[in-house]
Amino acid sequence: MTIAFFSTKPYDKEYFERYNKQHTILFFEDPLNEQTVKLAKDCDAVCAFVNDRLSEVVIKALAAYGVTIIAQRCAGFNNVDIKAAKENNIAVVRVPAYSPHAVAEHALALIMTLNRKTHKAYNRIREGNFSLDRLTGFDLFGKTVGVVGTGKIGVCFARIMLGLGCNVIAFDVMANKELQAAGVIYLPLIELLEKSDIVSLHCPLTEETKHLINSSSLDRMKTGAMLINSSRGALVDTKAVIHALKKSKLGYLGLDVYEQEEKLFFNDLSENIIEDDMILRLLSFPNVLITSHQGFLTDEALTQIALVTLQNLTDFEQGKVLENVVE
Repeated sequence: MTIAFFSTKPYDKEYFERYNKQHTILFFEDPLNEQTVKLAKDCDAVCAFVNDRLSEVVIKALAAYGVTIIAQRCAGFNNVDIKAAKENNIAVVRVPAYSPHAVAEHALALIMTLNRKTHKAYNRIREGNFSLDRLTGFDLFGKTVGVVGTGKIGVCFARIMLGLGCNVIAFDVMANKELQAAGVIYLPLIELLEKSDIVSLHCPLTEETKHLINSSSLDRMKTGAMLINSSRGALVDTKAVIHALKKSKLGYLGLDVYEQEEKLFFNDLSENIIEDDMILRLLSFPNVLITSHQGFLTDEALTQIALVTLQNLTDFEQGKVLENVVE
């Protein structure tokens, strides 16, 4: 099977070449969109990532080129027009759980860094400033942490926070009985927002969850609370969050994803003028920490992404039942 691999980064090539045994992979640094879809001509499959745009136009072009399967090397698939894929007889597969621990632990890293200001302390020390002024944090022990979404990643995160001695509450359409047995209390979303010192988002992006965090929900949060998003950028209304930060309603913000990340994340823009005014405004706040969608970036996760993606493609080629098909 010949695979057109889009949005290639050095770590992608390293891990896929390490584990690929039978497929021909054409690596392209370009993202997949209406302008670059022609690169998939004469290929059997495309391998896409979170910021590739598989619209109806792109999918029709892929079908015309002979592509029969789209392999998402990530858990999410909101960037794929699933209806168009079905209409054009193109299967869509994904990697539902590469390493939930990787993302959950990164969410904790955001919390710890924001709280104890280790990034600021690091920069100070390098400049010879050993002052402790304005580095005061708070004990996580005993704080109430709200987990929005208790799928695989949310479960891992909840268990981490329980281990730190936090009171963990959660919201999901279906409660996890094992978490409940461990002491997690499920509440309606509004009540969770009102009670939480820290709110961490781990739910998928759907029509129902887009802008789940908005001006109304931010108003219901505790003044000075911390918000963490390591799931999908559009769960958060960026304009509303900026307003809440300006008014000191929101005390801390940690993002590993961003609503308009497509033209920013995964790229070196250090010599460019960044035209996104909202992210520049976010970066101006001393209580905001942004990382560039790196929650998945561990050896274990990258290994699983490569192995599962390649197995998905092999199973399709051999006519086997697809365990990770998107329907």
